[in-house]
Amino acid sequence: MISDFKKKNDLNFIIYINIIAFIIINILFTFLFLIKLNHNDIVSFLGVSSNTNQIISKPWTLITYMFTHTDFWHVTTNMLWLYFSGAIFLKYLSKQELWTTYLIGGLFGAGIYIMGFNIFPVFYEIKDLSIAIGASASVLAILTASATYVPNLSINIFGSMNVKLKYIALIAILIDILSIRQGNSGGHLAHIGGAFYGYLFIILKNRGFNIAHTINDFIFYDKTQKNKNRNETDYDYNSRKKKEEIKINKILDKISLYGYDSLSSQEKDDLFNQK
Repeated sequence: MISDFKKKNDLNFIIYINIIAFIIINILFTFLFLIKLNHNDIVSFLGVSSNTNQIISKPWTLITYMFTHTDFWHVTTNMLWLYFSGAIFLKYLSKQELWTTYLIGGLFGAGIYIMGFNIFPVFYEIKDLSIAIGASASVLAILTASATYVPNLSINIFGSMNVKLKYIALIAILIDILSIRQGNSGGHLAHIGGAFYGYLFIILKNRGFNIAHTINDFIFYDKTQKNKNRNETDYDYNSRKKKEEIKINKILDKISLYGYDSLSSQEKDDLFNQK
């Protein structure tokens, strides 16, 4: 239970960042309104542009855009979806994987948005003016990853019907595809990019390549070196990782057959503390 609470705090922390950013941005908007200045400069500073020259001059926007909202309903909808999909994600996957899925899913979303606006002729006249903001690509990455990992998880809708998680994700993706020509084309392209990463992450994870762990090992290289200095050879390290993977797979099989509540306290700790 303690591990579960700590993991949930990571989800809450991402939500808090988005909400605090929304409040600060709108306070700045109000101030600029009072002194008769244009607030679009703030959006331009934080949002990601489809103009590649703008990206080169403002590379931070590839990250800041996924925490930027200016509209109340936009941030509210995204945070509700993030809480829903993130809570499911953390029942089966780690907080480390949540962070990387949010961030890399957002980067994939930005990448698809930028490529789409620079490839398809329909966007030629607006590609230098378009700016994308919002967490939707990151949120859809988390939702799609969850649906790919536990596709048959049953979700109760309005207390009256059960829908498998995979269908919820498919409907969300389909809506984005069909909405591209209806407006906010860049946003919908970004959502699809996020969904693609979420799917790719789980497919690779199931085949033994965990992107989140690879990034963690790169960031905490010194920690990895210390582990090796404790006389753990590459063979020992790989053998230990294999045993841990087998243990986690058995726990996941048990969840699939009997449900999460069938796990012992130790099994829950093993699942939530996986590295």
